[in-house]
Amino acid sequence: MTDIYIKNGRTAAGEPIEVGITAGKISAVGPKLNLEAGKTIDLHGESYVSAGWIDDHTHCYQKLTLYYDDPDLDGVPTGVTTVIDAGSTGADNIGDFYDITRNKKTNVYAMINVSKTGILAQDELGDMSRIQDDLVLDALKKYPDFIVGLKVRESHSVVIDNDVKPLIAGKRIQHEMGDMPLMVHVGANPPELKDVLALLQKGDILTHAYNGKPNGIIDQDGKIEDFVWDAYRRGVIFDVGHGTDSFNFHTMELAHAAGLDPYSLSSDIYHTNRENGPVIDLATCIEKMLLLGYDLPSLIDMVTKAPAKNFHLNQKGALAVGKDADVTIFQVRKGHKTLTDSNHNTRDTDTLVVPTTTIVAGQVYELED
Repeated sequence: MTDIYIKNGRTAAGEPIEVGITAGKISAVGPKLNLEAGKTIDLHGESYVSAGWIDDHTHCYQKLTLYYDDPDLDGVPTGVTTVIDAGSTGADNIGDFYDITRNKKTNVYAMINVSKTGILAQDELGDMSRIQDDLVLDALKKYPDFIVGLKVRESHSVVIDNDVKPLIAGKRIQHEMGDMPLMVHVGANPPELKDVLALLQKGDILTHAYNGKPNGIIDQDGKIEDFVWDAYRRGVIFDVGHGTDSFNFHTMELAHAAGLDPYSLSSDIYHTNRENGPVIDLATCIEKMLLLGYDLPSLIDMVTKAPAKNFHLNQKGALAVGKDADVTIFQVRKGHKTLTDSNHNTRDTDTLVVPTTTIVAGQVYELED
């Protein structure tokens, strides 16, 4: 018998969908199933059902002092079934991160920082001696099911005077590891965004792509820089990576109008921007993108299918038989909220995205409304 039967749901596109879950896996999917089940969740046509949301840029190693959080505050209570930590830890501390995430309700994966220290301090890549290929490779061998990518933070406060040298080292390690996914953070210059993008290849991920900083994707005339289009067209993945400082309404609006749309939507959440904004949670990020003209099906792909593909999470990201039973149930309601970007610009919305149930490996968590 089926363990859980989700009936009378809707896809993000508004089509009817029902899902069966057995032994932590999706066992049936269709517009109408009529299953016998131990537990039935009847949505009465009022809620959307999607694959579990994946936030592929978070900071949730609890023992840091700069960017840290509890994965179970960023994940399950917000409709997010899987979080990927974006380089909080390096070879020195990723083992401890692994250990403390084994009993979390939320699925937790990690990108390993190419600096062995991780983000113990803002300038983890200011000293090139902290990048040791063998330590990164050893960590991957020890935690192959936890480490899903590499992270290089390429902004001036991080690299100090090393410019793109850490990224060059990161690309070298990437190839040594069999072309593992690589995410690159960008921010204040130097290094110049043009020089960072010149080193990225198809499948590499540029996060914070839509920030409002001078060293960004928009020129002084409000046009997308030619070198940005070059990277986009050759297959560099543009990720939102909202964060405290890295999402600007105007930049995102200009990019959307030009067709330079993100492939994946992530929050760059940690305790401060969760508690005090402007991030709050992934649902709030979705609300902002809806306000800027993106449609719901595209956005749900950006938090399910896209991150699963970015980081080779082959059992996640889709409602399909045999996949992990990670499911997000949510509603889109009318209401009022003031949304804030990373530059303190505000816009009002009347469309609210409200997760109501999170299911991880068949475990059901009803959320507070």
